[in-house]
Amino acid sequence: MLYSREFQKKVVDEVTRRIKALENEPYVPIGVSNRHIHLSQIDLETLFGEGYQLTKMRDLKHPGNFAANETVTLVGPKGEITGVRILGPVRSETQVEISITDSFPLGLSIPVRDSGNIAGTPGIIVKGPKGTLDLKEGVIAARRHIHVPPEFAEKFQLKDRDIVTVEIDGERKTIFENVLIRVSDKFVLEMHLDTDEANACGIKNGDVGIIRKGQENLCP
Repeated sequence: MLYSREFQKKVVDEVTRRIKALENEPYVPIGVSNRHIHLSQIDLETLFGEGYQLTKMRDLKHPGNFAANETVTLVGPKGEITGVRILGPVRSETQVEISITDSFPLGLSIPVRDSGNIAGTPGIIVKGPKGTLDLKEGVIAARRHIHVPPEFAEKFQLKDRDIVTVEIDGERKTIFENVLIRVSDKFVLEMHLDTDEANACGIKNGDVGIIRKGQENLCP
């Protein structure tokens, strides 16, 4: 079937209109975060040997961050989880991020915390090929959050440490409350959920949500 040029132009114009409309709404792509560990250099060397450097398996969305080829085993009071991916680059402090579901077979009771806020959290044993760490603290379930570049924050009047609500459509349409905004020029726009949150709501990497709280103030 052949369509007239006028009809084709109407279709193109409508598609263009819808794309531009999306640009003026606070939509955010979703990234689902599986269990992983961030290591300090000294702890990396304890696990893998003196002077060891992580090797990159693949880049992550945020510039300079990557999933390493190296993995470790987490050992809790009741059980262990093998093949836990290390994320690079190294950090100043070691931090283990798992889901609440992961905590059960390990025999741990873990809090939901912002990344880096590990004071008073449970410890765990970490096994590598060359050594073992006995962490006294550092195991958390990461608080749901959105990484926001400054231009998006300015456009939609968001500030670092704001708390927002995000709606995600789909068969299990969900509204997430208490979502932390983190603003940095090192960030690429992305909302991070853990596997418990994503699986319960049928969400996968690349799905899209929209920031709803204060919607009247989020449209430029």
